[in-house]
Amino acid sequence: MVKKSARSYRREESLSRDRIVEASIALLDSEGEDGLTFRALSERLATGAGAIYWHIPNKGELLTAVCDAIISRTMREVAAEVTPEANLREVALSLFDTIDAHPWVGSALMRIPSQMPMVRIIERLGQQARALGVRDEEQWATVGTLLSYILGVGGQNAANGQLARTRGIDRTDFLEEVATAWSQLDPGEYPFTLSLAGKLRAHDDRQDFLDGFDLILRGIKSALRS
Repeated sequence: MVKKSARSYRREESLSRDRIVEASIALLDSEGEDGLTFRALSERLATGAGAIYWHIPNKGELLTAVCDAIISRTMREVAAEVTPEANLREVALSLFDTIDAHPWVGSALMRIPSQMPMVRIIERLGQQARALGVRDEEQWATVGTLLSYILGVGGQNAANGQLARTRGIDRTDFLEEVATAWSQLDPGEYPFTLSLAGKLRAHDDRQDFLDGFDLILRGIKSALRS
């Protein structure tokens, strides 16, 4: 076995796992998932790739660690001393904001369903569903529905924002373009879509997300009374 030198140990101690995770978050936010390489990370940290491997052996584990840091931070910031319904709304909105701020989180979560980041979310949703009074046989379907909505809508919103930034598209201009196109639809064939044209110009993605989540919550609460 090759013994590590005192100098090597000092370098690895100063280059903590936390430093690697925080640098990875910054790199992912600025360059996206494709930009997260051990070479790019070593350049950002001014160290060798070997020193990083000493703490985290591969990119898969690195992504899990980075995603877990983001999700655990988000969960800690959600107030616990509120009603189950309010807690669920706050969890959902906090995750929506987190995925919007870190677009790579949504896709990363979907690839690691058995790992701690996803477990943290499922556990929080499950505990609140139980506290809300959801029957045992309906808890998994309830949590699965809430989880799918949060990650699906949150992930799509983040992807839309990322695409707009990449292409230099202004959100207001984009909505105006779509609204104008919808307003010219045949009222006989597309009456519903046509009716949304004016609302589209001023709609709020975050509020739309919360409105949809509240709709699901109302359905859950209605089922509890049946």
